[in-house]
Amino acid sequence: MYESFYGFREKPFSLLPDSGFLYLSGKHRMALTLLEYGLMNQAGFTVISGDIGTGKTTLIRQLLNQIDDSIRIGLISNTHQTFGDLMQWIALAYDLPHQGKNKVELYQDFMDFIIREYAQGRRTVLIVDEAQNMSAETLEELRMLSNVNADKDQVLQVILVGQRELRDTLRRPDLVQFAQRIGVDYHLEPLDEQETRDYIRHRCVTAGGREELFTPEACQQVYAATGGVPRLINLLCDTTLVYGYAEQREQIDAQLVSDVARDKQQGGLFPQTAPAAVPAPDTMSDNPAPALQAVENSPRPATTNGAQPLRVAIAAESELLRLYLARLLADTGIDVVADTPLTAEALSRLDNSNIDVLLVELDQQPDRMDDALYAVLENWKQPVLFNDSLATEASLSQPNRKEYGRKLSEKLLSLVPHAPQSVA
Repeated sequence: MYESFYGFREKPFSLLPDSGFLYLSGKHRMALTLLEYGLMNQAGFTVISGDIGTGKTTLIRQLLNQIDDSIRIGLISNTHQTFGDLMQWIALAYDLPHQGKNKVELYQDFMDFIIREYAQGRRTVLIVDEAQNMSAETLEELRMLSNVNADKDQVLQVILVGQRELRDTLRRPDLVQFAQRIGVDYHLEPLDEQETRDYIRHRCVTAGGREELFTPEACQQVYAATGGVPRLINLLCDTTLVYGYAEQREQIDAQLVSDVARDKQQGGLFPQTAPAAVPAPDTMSDNPAPALQAVENSPRPATTNGAQPLRVAIAAESELLRLYLARLLADTGIDVVADTPLTAEALSRLDNSNIDVLLVELDQQPDRMDDALYAVLENWKQPVLFNDSLATEASLSQPNRKEYGRKLSEKLLSLVPHAPQSVA
């Protein structure tokens, strides 16, 4: 929704791995180089590890884009034991028949497949993503498969990609033979502060936007809140652009990033383990940003009893609307304690005792709600206000957004006994 406002051709901070947006920091360049080296030099086993969200899967996608027809690739991504045993995974990875076959038959089929490929001048490479889920027994079984390699040619190569726990498993005494066959290994660390700034700018430019959309101070704030983990950077920057669009910000400053990180953490949707955010500068420019002006001129809180702010939970299909309404209502003094997708499962997780009113955004097709959602709403103990999401969307582009927020606040307050009937 914000793409056209900021001049993007596409979303710059999608959470989906996309090699087209790959930013090769020194760490990522080294990891990719080692992956390529392992393939070229026929390493039996290559291990790339890294913490959650550091970009391992994106590197694998980039590697796949570079591989030619002389290599036959199989990719396993579901490595948990509940998905089946190793030979079933491998058969699926190479589109080999597996229905109704026992383990011995699957093994023999795979050996025959490898030999046929080798006879036609092709090497077989098996890539296992999320390999930290594999047990020591499964890893040992994988090592036994590599015994097919003979003489100087590696007809089967294996690339393991996983989180830090993978390295811990490979250090076990009973896997010493496996560890001795690892020709290449690398642990991918998060970005540092300068790399985080370059990463943000790279993705903005790649998507068609302005390089300086995020101020240097905003990039510093992103690093402080995420620890340089690319997935967390994407999550924080994408949400910040939603906030920026809702407030019609032409540039993203440190205060806005700080506000978004705080909101995410309070809503339980952002890790609390990232480094503490650095304080935003007191003055970002000669003209205070709208968010700073809102703090300085904040209204008297809308309360239910003269002391406690009205506590509201927002349920809407659109994340943009949830974020927009949260900030709009917060400006009137209402305490938005939660925002959630409009689903029965999400609403069931809310703590009713902490909510005075539930605000539900509905469009013109309420029949799309399923029976489970109807049941949750019918049994909701606190007052529920159904609001027109189309009207909310329309207010995004109107100059009277504060007036819309004020009227909505009054409606919410009117549902609570003894609450004031107006908002300052």
